[in-house]
Formats: sequence, structure tokens, C-alpha cells
Amino acid sequence: MGEAPRYGHDGPASNARARLAADRADTLARAAALGRDFDGIVAANALVAVDDEHDPEGGTTAFERAHVAALMAQTREHLEELDRALERLERGEYGRCEGCGGTIPPERLEIRPAATTCVRCAGAGPRRA
Repeated sequence: MGEAPRYGHDGPASNARARLAADRADTLARAAALGRDFDGIVAANALVAVDDEHDPEGGTTAFERAHVAALMAQTREHLEELDRALERLERGEYGRCEGCGGTIPPERLEIRPAATTCVRCAGAGPRRA
């Protein structure tokens, strides 16, 4: 197993920080938009006496609210993944697979900047003791 490339300022993926920052900015914008959508759904429901059991639209608005809430949770989780990736970058551990310790290919990091495993370990799924 060779030495992992350094993904800092001088390494082969010197734009890793920029990719992570761009992904984080996009994710923050998505979180803000989802927050506005959620607030809009709640506000619209507050204006109407909604009885989910008897109102034909009640189930739809409840579904929309739950769907947006789930998307907001996924967005928060992705932000946490990006923040952990930035921490790994600062520690000089970015680009190293947490499963096998090998190098995560730059192509994978370009597509998934917060990736913590190489393709092989990602395909293997969680390890069991």
C-alpha cells in the first residue's frame, strides 16, 4: 500500500478545500430553501382549520411537511459530513480510507468530497466484529 496523496495546499488535490467549501455553500443554500418551504407549509396549514382525518388535502399537507422535514434532516447530516471532511483535511487525513487505510481515488473525492471510504470498502458495507 503506497502513501496517500496529501490533500492540503500543495497536494495533488489542492482544490479539495474549494470543493468542500462549494458543496457546503450549496448545502447551506438547500437547507435555507427547505426551511422556507417547511415554514410555508406550516403557515398555510395555520390559516386553514385542517382536519387530516376528514380533509382530503390533510394527508397531502402532512406528507409534504414530513417529506420536507426528512430532507432537512438529510441536509443537516450532509453538513456534518462536510465539516468532518474539513477537519480530516486540516489533520492531513483527508483522502485516506477509514476502512482499509488506503487511498481514496481523487475521482471519488471529486464526486463525493466528504467520502470516508474507498469504493471497495464502501461496497463491502459496515464491518462486523
